[in-house]
Amino acid sequence: QVQLVESGGGLVQTGGSLRLSCAASGRTFSNFLMAWFRQTPGNEREFVGAIGWSDGNRYYADSEKGRFIISRDIAKNTVHLQMNDLKPEDTAVYYCAARYGSSGYVASSDAYDAWGQGTQVTVSS
Repeated sequence: QVQLVESGGGLVQTGGSLRLSCAASGRTFSNFLMAWFRQTPGNEREFVGAIGWSDGNRYYADSEKGRFIISRDIAKNTVHLQMNDLKPEDTAVYYCAARYGSSGYVASSDAYDAWGQGTQVTVSS
């Protein structure tokens, strides 16, 4: 089992930036896909982006492409989400997730096996 702990959330003004981090521990990560989702009250978790742990391939939701950047630090077992030009509609709880194998749709929350506790991001207008 892998444990995920997010950090870096907070309050930022429109147009600002935040960098979220997800520290992973536990089992090895060679075949993992690490992803970020976000959720607002009353809504399902929404895919933000993902990165392959071994190959570094990146996947983004169309709405965030160009503003958000996912990266990984293999030495520190950490995944980052750099969020730029933030908008009020980016306000949400952001979750880190891990998919252990290679099956399952990248953008579906059902494909992921482990989740962090979430970190709140609030963008003020």
